[in-house]
Amino acid sequence: MKKSFLAFDLGASSGRAIVGDLAEGRLTLTEVHRFANGPLRVGEAFHWDYPALVRELKTGLGKALKFAPELSGIAIDTWGVDYALFRRGNGELIRLPYHYRDERTERAVPGVHKLISQHELYRRTGIQFMSLNTIYQLYAHNAEHPEDFQNAMLLPMPDALAFALGAEPTAEYTEASTSNLLNPETRDWDWELIDRLGLPRDLFPRIVKPGTLGGVLTRELQSEFGCGPIPLIKVGSHDTASAVAAVPAPEQGDWAYLSCGTWALLGAERPQPLRSAESEAGPFTNEGGVENTIRFLTNIMGSWLFQETRRTWRESGREISFSEMEQLARDAEPCRYLVNPNAPEFLPPGDMPQRIRDYCARTGQGGKLDDAAVVRAIYDSLALYFAAKIQELGKILDADYRSLNIVGGGVKDGLLMELTADAAELTVVAGPVEATATGNLLMQAIALKQLPDLATARRVVRDSFAVREYQPRAEMSERYRRESERFRKLLAVR
Repeated sequence: MKKSFLAFDLGASSGRAIVGDLAEGRLTLTEVHRFANGPLRVGEAFHWDYPALVRELKTGLGKALKFAPELSGIAIDTWGVDYALFRRGNGELIRLPYHYRDERTERAVPGVHKLISQHELYRRTGIQFMSLNTIYQLYAHNAEHPEDFQNAMLLPMPDALAFALGAEPTAEYTEASTSNLLNPETRDWDWELIDRLGLPRDLFPRIVKPGTLGGVLTRELQSEFGCGPIPLIKVGSHDTASAVAAVPAPEQGDWAYLSCGTWALLGAERPQPLRSAESEAGPFTNEGGVENTIRFLTNIMGSWLFQETRRTWRESGREISFSEMEQLARDAEPCRYLVNPNAPEFLPPGDMPQRIRDYCARTGQGGKLDDAAVVRAIYDSLALYFAAKIQELGKILDADYRSLNIVGGGVKDGLLMELTADAAELTVVAGPVEATATGNLLMQAIALKQLPDLATARRVVRDSFAVREYQPRAEMSERYRRESERFRKLLAVR
């Protein structure tokens, strides 16, 4: 018997409403709504347009119900670390949610580290240092607008959006784990850490596991759309948690994944967190996964570099598609220029091509890059970075990786897949593209007892979606081996 579910999958540049039909062990996806998303500048700060996102959810819900009138469930996943504050009692939004790329967090880092050192913070939470983490956002927010924290409750972004549809005000575990404020052993808030930061305990909601029923659609929305009390489900609401749930992983042997989108998250699934000196130096993070797993991974600035390059060109009146950018890179000299994809100057929105030129000039490579050289530098640098990190991951976990499972929108970029296989000297298994929505939908099915467990869900993925394999090419692998030492030296440049 067919069951239909609705996944709202919101990324840092767009959002989609996708209906998933599950029947006879296969899942089919239909996108019914797509909308733009991105930073909203208000004065000097970057925010998310929460009211506009809620309107898009309602539009998507209406379209989904026209396509599939008998929805069994609805769930939302988004990017990590961001939050919204609501007034207790009336549920009113206190302020537009801050965008993680807002530069105020850089100013908060020294203040947080006076209260708790970066090293101790890692040992407590197991989370990779990034100035955009929720802990630094909240410290900055409290310093600038302490009034926002009076009689307030915090909801991570997917929970904040679900709250507008009628969900209970709880924090789903996988999303909350990105905050840098959780104890990875108890999988609850680190209350001692919260006290040391001077944050009110009642700001933080109860944490629930992925696969939890979180309420039903509001009566107002039921009336508006002529539907019943559709369950609202807390899935792996951090988008990477949902994407990893949809990795068509082999049932035997070691396997690693790369969820490739605006951010590229490379890692492995583990039963328990690992907070060693080697993992801290990596840096590798311990984020929550579905079914009591830990996503042991490292964060890499992925397609963001391409997206900002394209946006910069568009604003100057030059419309260049991603496929045209790929062709530019294919025609350019390999490895002429390399950058550290995670260099801090690449994090905020801005003129990415010029930042890449400035980086190359600063590191003695010359700064006169044409458009093709800029794009090729991104491709080669990402491929080398992925290769370095999977090698490091294998050493830390004492694992022997023969292949790398890549999921997400990045798998549509054939050149990036080819070069990653070349640099890592591994088979790249690419797909599915819609991994995040797929994981979201399958976790809904598990929550509603339509599937028994994650292993079964991954078999559904393997039976439902084609994947493409890329094998390393000897000539490019040799070229990357020759460049690897030069690249590693660049990563050490501050």
